[in-house]
Amino acid sequence: MSIGTRYRNSASLLFPAFPPGVKWLIIVNVAVYILYFFGSLVSDRPILLWLNLMPYDVVRRGELWQLVTYMFLHSTAGFGHILFNMLALWMFGAAIEQTWGTRRFLQYYFICGIGAGICVVLANLAFGNPYQRVIGASGAIYGLLLAFGMLFPDQEILVMFLFPIKAKYMVMIFGALAFLSSFQVGGTVSNLAHLGGMLVGYIYIRTQFSSRRSRVRGVASSPGFSPSGWWREYKLQRARKKFQVYMKRHDSDKGPWVN
Repeated sequence: MSIGTRYRNSASLLFPAFPPGVKWLIIVNVAVYILYFFGSLVSDRPILLWLNLMPYDVVRRGELWQLVTYMFLHSTAGFGHILFNMLALWMFGAAIEQTWGTRRFLQYYFICGIGAGICVVLANLAFGNPYQRVIGASGAIYGLLLAFGMLFPDQEILVMFLFPIKAKYMVMIFGALAFLSSFQVGGTVSNLAHLGGMLVGYIYIRTQFSSRRSRVRGVASSPGFSPSGWWREYKLQRARKKFQVYMKRHDSDKGPWVN
């Protein structure tokens, strides 16, 4: 599902710039992580506990701010949690922000994160443990992975910095792993948040991008996007390009027009 891009340099994917939205998200996440880490050293009771996402607190106590604040908390038990999320935010988020602009990028990021939190709340209230706390930006990050795969489907990604794979296949693999892992019981990773972020991100993109202008510029238009409609438009654009190339070659034999 290509939506158009101005960001096609594979080298810039390895060392992308720091647009303002990505930069400040990373700064806030790292600052909260440091505060959370040192606070856990001086107290047995985790600080910022009221910022964790607990389904029971959200529904029964009305603590709706947790749907936002949980995204900025990462486990201090393992540094890999925040490291992976921030690397993914930088590598994939920078390309999306440079294509969509800071305002739309941040809007999409928080919609995916909040949507993932809502999915976690509903699923735990219905089938799981309403007292299970959830932290981390992975829901929003998986939304970014989905958007990157739709924006740059043929962009090659180095998985573990070793194995090249196209972005569209990477998204499929990550989505399948999150789906299969969601059936496991007793894990410490909220795969429901991962799936929720991807699902909400797909719904957002599907309802916001429908015309050729939106795919080229990343500007919302009418809510009529569908995979079949995109495919027809894609084939039409290819036919137009082939026709333009043919006409240029044909006209070049006749010499320039005189006005």
